[in-house]
Amino acid sequence: MVLETVPVEYYLVLSAAVFCTGLFGILTRKNALMFLMSVELMLNAANINLVAFSFYWGEVTGQTFALFTMALAAAEVAIGIGIILVLYRNFEDVDVTEATTLKW
Repeated sequence: MVLETVPVEYYLVLSAAVFCTGLFGILTRKNALMFLMSVELMLNAANINLVAFSFYWGEVTGQTFALFTMALAAAEVAIGIGIILVLYRNFEDVDVTEATTLKW
């Protein structure tokens, strides 16, 4: 199996790189769609850690939490797309810096 040949440290480095990419996307972008994609990257980084440690310890708890995280990510995308559609409808752009108040 692949996980047996690759040390867990490599998965941690991969997870850190994916998480930092997502964090960089959130901190530098103004587009709401890029925000959503960056949050997805950060959640995927957490999933990589959960699955890697789950296999390392020989338990399925981490994989179960990864499934919950995937369900959470799907719900987050559904809500986020709704917010982006309303943002685009009211401002005709998805730049998050233009929507400074909750009142339109």
